[in-house]
Formats: sequence, C-alpha cells, structure tokens
Amino acid sequence: MPTDLPDPRAQNSAREAAEKIRRVLEITRGRAFCLFTSYKQMNEVHEQLLGEIEFPMLLQGSAPKNALLEEFRLTPPAVLFATSSFWQGVDVQGEQLSCVIIDRLPFAVPNDPVVAARIEAINDAGGNAFYEYQVPSAVISLKQGFGRLIRSVKDRGLLVLLDNRVLKQQYGRVFLDSLPDYKKTTDLKDVEDFFSNTT
Repeated sequence: MPTDLPDPRAQNSAREAAEKIRRVLEITRGRAFCLFTSYKQMNEVHEQLLGEIEFPMLLQGSAPKNALLEEFRLTPPAVLFATSSFWQGVDVQGEQLSCVIIDRLPFAVPNDPVVAARIEAINDAGGNAFYEYQVPSAVISLKQGFGRLIRSVKDRGLLVLLDNRVLKQQYGRVFLDSLPDYKKTTDLKDVEDFFSNTT
C-alpha cells in the first residue's frame, strides 16, 4: 500500500499510478494482473506503460476474455490490464500470477440507477448508505480481486492496492480487516525482499 500516491480521483493519478506499477512490475518480473475500476484509467495507464516495461502487455478488449487468459497462461512474464469482469471467476495458479495490482477501492458507481436507488432507499429510511451499503459492497469486490492471487495452498504473491484512502480514511480499516492476515507493508523494499526469496 504505497503512501506517496495522490488521491485516485485526482487528475494526475493515472500518471503516478503508472510509475508505481512500472516499478512493481520490475520487481515481480511481470506475472501480474493490473485490475482497474474503469476502462478510462485502464487505458491511460496501459498507454503510459507502452514501451516502458519489457514484459508482454495484454489489454482487455483487444481479444476475447478466454483468449487473453490463455495467452497470459502461456506467456510466463505477461501482464494483463483488465477491469471488473476479471475480478472474479478467473483462475491462474502458480507463479505465473504472482502479483495483483488494484488501482482503487472498488466502490460502485453512485450514479448507476440500481446503486442510486439503493443509496436513496437506505438514506430515506434513516440509515447511512455509505457505511451500510457502499463500503460492504466494495469490500466484497476487493476480496474477489484479491482472490485472483491465492488460488491454492502453494500460491504466494503480492497484492498492491494503489488507493491510499485505505490508510488515510476511517473506513479503510474495514477493507484491511476483511483481508487475510498476511504481512502488510508500505515499503517497496519489503516487496523486493519478498521476491528475492522466490524461485
């Protein structure tokens, strides 16, 4: 969880995120899913990293989902850039997937008609839709994204959460408490040490 990134809603967040992702991918030697909450952010980061990293870069939308997954499995150092449809139901075991990078906490878009209706109903009933609905829903989505990484008892890897609201906002503790009790760090040196001990 890097502490030096801007709020993910800031205008320069894609550029800063791309640089952090580049550094992480150098350490992990590719072998990563970069999961985004929007196509816009995914495409911006992918474009900024073209020619910046040495690993094959697969982009959601450039081929069918199953074809991208098969290419990822067959290309050891590949990096897949994708959005929410890759957050669940995807199974890549072993070292081929050693890192999952998530750009921001996966809150549902509040102006989606279904989401907006639920928020309105909870608030009208005197509740707090953010804490009663939006945070729990985002926690489930984050756990699904994290679940792409550890698929068997032999799997090991790195989850990178680029949204520092998880450290700075009170509700961030809910997200952290929902994840398994693995080592947590804000220091890339710890990441380097972790991967220096892999085969």
